[in-house]
Amino acid sequence: MTMGKGTNVAVPASAVRVELGWRGGPAVPDADASALLLASGRVRSDADFVFYNQPAHASGAVRHEGKTATGGAVTDTLLVDLARVEPAIERVVLAASADGGAFGRVPGLYIRVLDAASGAELARFDSTDATVETAFVLGELYRRQGAWKFRAVGQGYDSGLAGLATDYGITVDEPERAAPPPMPTAPPAASGPVRLTKVTLTKAAPSVSLAKQGGTSGAMRVNLNWEMRKQLGGWGGRRGRASARDLDLDLCALYELTDGRKGVVQALGNAFGSLHQPPYIHLDGDDRTGAVATGENLTINLDHKNALRRVLIFVTIYEGARSFADLHATVTLAPLGGAPIDFSLDECTVPSPVCALALITNDGGDLTVRREARYLVPDRGVSPQRTVDRAYGWGMDWTPGRK
Repeated sequence: MTMGKGTNVAVPASAVRVELGWRGGPAVPDADASALLLASGRVRSDADFVFYNQPAHASGAVRHEGKTATGGAVTDTLLVDLARVEPAIERVVLAASADGGAFGRVPGLYIRVLDAASGAELARFDSTDATVETAFVLGELYRRQGAWKFRAVGQGYDSGLAGLATDYGITVDEPERAAPPPMPTAPPAASGPVRLTKVTLTKAAPSVSLAKQGGTSGAMRVNLNWEMRKQLGGWGGRRGRASARDLDLDLCALYELTDGRKGVVQALGNAFGSLHQPPYIHLDGDDRTGAVATGENLTINLDHKNALRRVLIFVTIYEGARSFADLHATVTLAPLGGAPIDFSLDECTVPSPVCALALITNDGGDLTVRREARYLVPDRGVSPQRTVDRAYGWGMDWTPGRK
């Protein structure tokens, strides 16, 4: 249902997926979706702000699910579980912010509300009059006589996400680009200023220094989350097709220490690593949902960065499919005390069950993160791990393993 500015519609669903979308391109600014949970027109605390650095509300009602790009179409998605919204919350404001330019340069900007269970579109609002605005309230979910409704708003700001957030009572730390984000698995912090900084790696700008972004010590969380827009087809899976429920991805890390020791951190073989002794890398667990608030997570202890020569973060399909086709994934590296670093994977066009995500190298005591996003195709009879080893010259001996 396409709506005009100021109109509203009933939302007959207990949970909705809110999709911010636009047409990407070389000169098009990036955009980000966010949500503010309001009581009497303002947030109760900074914890009522859900966005890329604070991806899950403590109540579990709102979650930032991450960004995907397919062809020229880009989307950023929020999941709102209306049944879990606290009674004190009257409105959930749905906003967009531009990174690297104004919304006048973002073509095809829209917001859609989908039934989270069925995927049916409940509402759509297309923004067509943007000029110099760098943030927008595109719509809002609000209570009316015990039921939920959606209103198309279209209110712009030329002061960016900081100006929009401040208008609703959020305390923003300045400058915008210097900030320790919360760990992806932790609930949003209820006190202290909100940090808006982030770094997005692209093909044109694929690497970044952790030191220059303030990530020099403490724990750095590496998170992989994914979304399946449709069933995996093409090269098929163990049953020909797979769903998000039975797809099992494994986040892994090859490491080489400065003393020459090499190894792998992965769920296969229960090689979960260690955070406080070599290799100073730990795999948190094994997730099958792909949710941004959980997903697959590795933690790297930057207090021991001088012991690391290089670390290759990669992901394999353990079961449920034979290829990454139709899988839309986002990688986020969140160092304590520094800007989070994120990037999306390119569309997979080859029968690949393994993808090299990021290469971290020690450059004179500073760790540099480089976006790889490289799909690899194993030779017949060669494991995904051995395939990654060969591609990056790790030179390890491999034996079969299982979870």
